[in-house]
Amino acid sequence: MSGTGTPAGKPIDGKGRRVAIIAARWHPEITDALIDGALKACVDCGVRMDEDAEVIRVPGAFELPLVASAAARSKRFDAIVCLGAVVRGGTPHFDYVCRAVTDGCTRVALDTGIPVGFGVLTVDTVQQALDRAGGSEGNKGGEAMLAALETACVLDVVHGGVHLRGRGAGHRGAGLPAAPSL
Repeated sequence: MSGTGTPAGKPIDGKGRRVAIIAARWHPEITDALIDGALKACVDCGVRMDEDAEVIRVPGAFELPLVASAAARSKRFDAIVCLGAVVRGGTPHFDYVCRAVTDGCTRVALDTGIPVGFGVLTVDTVQQALDRAGGSEGNKGGEAMLAALETACVLDVVHGGVHLRGRGAGHRGAGLPAAPSL
């Protein structure tokens, strides 16, 4: 079952980190719930909602990587989360969109060094998506935000305590659940 084995750890300290939440407009009942989950995770981690969290809407899932790339290259954000839902239909379109979005978001993270949380649901039914957007399977928007923030903390350690956007020593591994041995 998906969702089992979710890592546990200390809460992540997101204070002072700027995050972009980029969400598709398709399936608003799903994407709005994913956004709510990501915003709740921000609050839980101490991200200042009025100053450090920005929600950006795009037409569909296919557009997520391009806008994520622009956000990462702007150097305004410490972490990015991409949210959307792609529901399988009767044509291969599902496979092409899912592959493009997955590969594109991965490429953004690798090319820019900015963590990109992947909260794009790739499901067979709308009900499966609703279950993962605050229903019986949790909220993958919140999980994607936590992963992106924790990865930003890990990268601080990897970079010798230097915050990616250069905010100084105040982020030397701040919020890292357990310091990795390097």
